Amino acid sequence: MNQEITCQELNSEKFIEDQIRAISETVGDGLAINALSGGVDSSVVTALGHRALGDRLKTIFVQNGLMREGEPKQVQSMFSDLDIPVEIVDSREDFFSALQGLEDPEEKREAVTQTFYKKVFGQIVNESHAKYLLQGTILTDVDETVAGIKRQHNVFEQLGIDPQEAFGYKIIEPLIQLRKDGVRKVGEALGLPEPMFNRIPFPGPALAARVIGEVTPERIEIVRKATTIVEQALSFTNAFQYMAILHEDRVTGMRNNQREFGLQIEVRCWDSVDARQASPTHVSFDVLEKLGSDITDQVPGVVSVTYNIAKKPPSTMEVV
Repeated sequence: MNQEITCQELNSEKFIEDQIRAISETVGDGLAINALSGGVDSSVVTALGHRALGDRLKTIFVQNGLMREGEPKQVQSMFSDLDIPVEIVDSREDFFSALQGLEDPEEKREAVTQTFYKKVFGQIVNESHAKYLLQGTILTDVDETVAGIKRQHNVFEQLGIDPQEAFGYKIIEPLIQLRKDGVRKVGEALGLPEPMFNRIPFPGPALAARVIGEVTPERIEIVRKATTIVEQALSFTNAFQYMAILHEDRVTGMRNNQREFGLQIEVRCWDSVDARQASPTHVSFDVLEKLGSDITDQVPGVVSVTYNIAKKPPSTMEVV
C-alpha cells in the first residue's frame, strides 16, 4: 500500500519533480497513453505526463456518451491552449452496448471498466505499441474500493488484478498517494488554470453513476440536461461537489391540469475537504425552489425535484 501524503505534508515542487522522474524512468524511450476526462485528477496527470514525456505521450479523451454537455470539445480546447494535443475517440456505441439491460450498480461499474480498459484502451495501446497507460487514481478511490463501499473503475492492483495480464499494458498512477485537496495543490503548482485544478469532482463512470437503474442514451440525456442546470445554479456555493441524479421510479405529477406519470431528479450538493466525509451544503430555499422550477420546466418528463439532506457517511457522494 502506498504511503499517504497529506495536503499539509505535501511539498508540491518536490512531488512534481519526483513524479516526472518516475514517469520518465518507467516509460524509458517508449510511448505511453494518457486517459484524460477533463476532471481534476486526470488533468493533473496529463500535465505531469506531458512534462515527463512530451511527444511520447498520447493523450486520449474517450467520448463514451456519458459526459456532460459539450465536454469533449471543451476539454480538447482547454488543453490545446496549454499546447497539449488531445485526441477524441468516439466509443459511444461500445459503452451503451455494454450497459444495455444492466441495473445493478456494481455490474454497471464493471461494464464501464471493462469497456474502457479492455476494449477501448486495449485497442489504442495495441495499435500504438505503447506499453503504459497513465491515469489519475487517487487514494480515496483505493480506500472506497478496498473497503467494499463501491468499486471505483480505476482500481486494479489493490484488488489483486494485474493490468498487464488483464488488459495487455501496465498502468502508472502518479497521484495514488494523494487525496483531492493534495491533487488540487499539485495542479496549481503545475500552473494549470484555476478552473481546471479547482473543478468539482466528476466520477469515472461519468453520468452513468448518476442514473439509478438502466443506463440508456435517452436517460443519460435527461440527467445531462439536469446536470447543466444544477451546475450553473450552484456554482456560486463554492461547494466541494454538486450534481443531479435521475431516479428509476416514476412519480405522479400534473401538468396543464392533467396527470403526468413523470420522472424524479435528486439534487446533491456537498461540503467536504477530501471526500472521506461530507455534509449537505446549506443552500437557501429560494435557490432550491428556483432550481426545482428550472429543472421541471426545462427537462422533459421531470415532475419532481428533491434535495439530499443526509451526511456522508452513511450516504455516499455519488448515488451509484
